Amino acid sequence: MAENASTRVHTGSRRNAAARAAILTAAAELLAEYGSSGVTVDRIAAHASVGRQTIYRWWPSKDAVLLDALVHSAEQAVAIPDTGTLRGDLEIFLRETFAAAQTERNRQALIAAVMAAQDDANLEQALREFLARRRTALTEVIEQSRSRGGIPATAPVELAVEQAFGVLWYRILFQPSALHAEGAAELAGALTAQLAAV
Repeated sequence: MAENASTRVHTGSRRNAAARAAILTAAAELLAEYGSSGVTVDRIAAHASVGRQTIYRWWPSKDAVLLDALVHSAEQAVAIPDTGTLRGDLEIFLRETFAAAQTERNRQALIAAVMAAQDDANLEQALREFLARRRTALTEVIEQSRSRGGIPATAPVELAVEQAFGVLWYRILFQPSALHAEGAAELAGALTAQLAAV
């Protein structure tokens, strides 16, 4: 009996998802080993066991692949914590964010992506989407506290999020030695005091 078309299992989307995951994993591993300048599309393709055309189907350039790999890593490494307090949640989120940005290869890849985005509209859009997702994640951390009654309804959440990422990017660009757990704790304390004081 012929297989019913409505019940046939379609594996194309699973293959695509597996290939995409393999490419992102390969890009992250190569970035950690060689740095941005030592990674090429050919090297990513070989490491992921895919063809170059598979990579270019989803990304316009090597920098776009590396940025997406960093996004993927960040979203896996930095989850939404729930310690029961805003200070605790912020400290965990910021500590993990600082740790992800602290490695020299990740920091250099982020800087390279920012520079390349000045001349690449597709990469600029990808970078904007990455930053928007990270801002949304931190907003969720703060809103979680507001829903528990931990901060006033009028607390300036958007400003606090901008301040947190302003500090992060300043340190990525100019003060990487300050991307440490103590700095994350200090920033978490300052933001908590600001949000609770309104």
